[in-house]
This record gives sequence, structure tokens and C-alpha cells, in this order.
Amino acid sequence: QVQLVESGGGLVQAGDSLRLSCAASGGTFSGYTMAWFRQAPGEDRGFVAAINSSGGRTYYADSVKGRFAISRDNAKNTVYLEMNSLKPEDTAVYYCAADNTYYTPLSVRSLSRYAYWGQGTQVTVSS
Repeated sequence: QVQLVESGGGLVQAGDSLRLSCAASGGTFSGYTMAWFRQAPGEDRGFVAAINSSGGRTYYADSVKGRFAISRDNAKNTVYLEMNSLKPEDTAVYYCAADNTYYTPLSVRSLSRYAYWGQGTQVTVSS
């Protein structure tokens, strides 16, 4: 059983940067694909970014490509989401997710494939 705890959210202005962290415990972190999803009020939870177990492959939603960067430190059991040039439409609760099953570049974006979730951290971007 993997426990995930996100941190780093907050209130920022448009154009600012923010780094989210997700600390994992209770499993073999280096064996998990990790991802970030987000959910704005009244909307479904959607894919933001993912990284494979070694950190060698990353995947991004078109809406954040070039602005956000996902990374991981397997020695610290932590995955990060560096968010730059933030926009008001990035406002959402950001969730960390983990799974250790086989994935494809398409399935890695699917919410339903992830077995473990954090409680979320709020990011609010003011205009």
C-alpha cells in the first residue's frame, strides 16, 4: 500500500512559478509510474503530467507542455511538478498518483489506471 502526500500549493499571481512535491511511502517508489492530475471546480479530474519509474520518460498534457516539468528523486521517494508561467486557468486541486503496472504512452494519461492517490493540494492563480 502506497501513501502519497502532496505539498507546495498556494495562491500566486499569473506569470508566477510554483513547485509541487509528492512524498511517497509504503512501497517501492522506484518501481512506480508517477503522475499529476488536476481538478478545477465543476470539472472532471484531468491529466497533467507523468513520469516513468526511472525518470527517463515524461508525458504532458498539451495545455501545460513547455510550462510545467515533472521530475522525480527516487532516493527521496518524491516526485515534483515545477509549474512556470502560471495562468488563471491552471487553478485547481492538484493530485499525485502512482501505479506500478504496465503502461503505454496513451494509458499513462488515464485516470483509471492509477491505484494510489494523494489528498490533493490547492493551486490558485489570480489574474
